[in-house]
Amino acid sequence: MIKKAGTYGLFIFFGLTTVTAQQMYIHDPVVIRENGTYHLYCTHKGIAGFSSEDLSRWQYTGPVFREIPEWTFRMVPGFEGHIWAPDISYHEGLFYLYYSVSTYEKNTSCIGIATNTTLDTDSNRYQWMDRGIVVQSIQGRDLWNAIDPNLAFNTDGRAWLCFGSFWQGIKLVKLDSSLLRPEKPEEWYTIARRHRSDSIPDARPGDGAIEAPFIFRKNDYFYLLVSFDYCCRGVNSNYKIMVGRSKDIRGPYLDKDGTDMFRGGGSLVMAGDYRFPGLGHCAVETFDDIDYLIFHAYDAEDEGRPVLRILELSWDEQLWPVPVKGSELNCTRSK
Repeated sequence: MIKKAGTYGLFIFFGLTTVTAQQMYIHDPVVIRENGTYHLYCTHKGIAGFSSEDLSRWQYTGPVFREIPEWTFRMVPGFEGHIWAPDISYHEGLFYLYYSVSTYEKNTSCIGIATNTTLDTDSNRYQWMDRGIVVQSIQGRDLWNAIDPNLAFNTDGRAWLCFGSFWQGIKLVKLDSSLLRPEKPEEWYTIARRHRSDSIPDARPGDGAIEAPFIFRKNDYFYLLVSFDYCCRGVNSNYKIMVGRSKDIRGPYLDKDGTDMFRGGGSLVMAGDYRFPGLGHCAVETFDDIDYLIFHAYDAEDEGRPVLRILELSWDEQLWPVPVKGSELNCTRSK
């Protein structure tokens, strides 16, 4: 994202053993399950981790990085260890955690990768190993931003990484079999973007407000979910979740009207309301045959702080995603 949570850190509950979701101030959540335990990772210094048995009551398990990888400070001037937008996957015996290294409104950015054999912090096998840079963008050279990663697999089992924020939108690059770097020769696509005014200097993010891609395969489609408009402004945020779909992971991703997301298309999945004026940076995961939409939202009843929200996701007759009303887990601050 262009700007992540800085004001609303997690320090308010670092002294607690267990917290309910309504006590969690969280940006950019992703969730995975290992041996019946759910693990959540989100934006924070060193990447914050939590565990849960029910997706509602969460225990803080510590940062992924107790020491921030040294290369991050060298490669991204001004970076101070606040790591954005992690993405977690399991593949052939390893957990892969992609993460974003950047600074406010700059696209000198890197996506890094760390691996682990288990997410159980009590295991003697638990150890995150940083594997360095996957892709990098440089201000003045690139009109894209190497943040907000998401790993997805094609029907042939090949791995692709999608990512991007503002500038010229969402990128997709094929990875090699290690999942640590682009395959050679490199294969890249732009799969979604919004109009960017020509008068804006290359160094600026611009007004094409799109970011936080997540690809979810379902119903013989690849669904590309993104966030439109602006996060990180508390009650003035107008973030929303949009979608398009394709039979090919490379696109084109078309919305309900048939408009290509490469040309600014996108159909609304969920927008803000009076209580939560902005919401987004979503993930979609399936647990016990139930699809869940996982995201953060700015709570107008809590000074616009970002909170975790999790809803069940259904599919309409045309096979488009629809959040299920009344299905929300206890992810809002109760009064």
